[in-house]
Amino acid sequence: MPQRYRAALINSLSGYKSAVLVATANSEQHTNLCIVSSTVHLGSNPPLLGFVMRPPVVPRDTYENILATGVYTLNHVHERMVQQAHQTSARYPSEVSEFDAVGLTAGWNSGFGAPYVVECQIVLGMKLVRDVHLPENDTRLIIGEVAWLSAPDECIADDGYLDLERAGTATISGLDSYHTTQRIARYVYAKPDRPLSKLT
Repeated sequence: MPQRYRAALINSLSGYKSAVLVATANSEQHTNLCIVSSTVHLGSNPPLLGFVMRPPVVPRDTYENILATGVYTLNHVHERMVQQAHQTSARYPSEVSEFDAVGLTAGWNSGFGAPYVVECQIVLGMKLVRDVHLPENDTRLIIGEVAWLSAPDECIADDGYLDLERAGTATISGLDSYHTTQRIARYVYAKPDRPLSKLT
């Protein structure tokens, strides 16, 4: 297949994906921002998330900043900022902050060495746990532990469920298609000896 056709097709195979901005800074607090669509839940206790980065065969500011500082933030892309979020995938020179280039605001939590995106409703402060080399395609699986969470109170249900739809979180399909969501249903914990019912 032609290269771009293949990339568009293969990137669509996994279905809808998370739209997350990874925010980092170097030791001089020069900020960097990039969009990823590969975030994956790895466990709840400890709370671990991973995401995949392309091979570091060219300068990768996000990757280098995470290795240097050990921290980063994951920022859920809001449906009103998808254009700005997508623009962070452009290859800006290292001296250019994507925050400035796309018009997003860097915020800081005291004592935490990575910025967050002020415009995002849901933000996770992450501490690097492991950098895993995947030799099959030379990518890196970045595994981090959630150090802190910022989300609107009205988006967290009494049972701990985080209502992404209410928060306005967008999703991605393929490389460049952004979507809003509509919940079908929430269900009770499934057990083999009782009928399945919906949560209200």
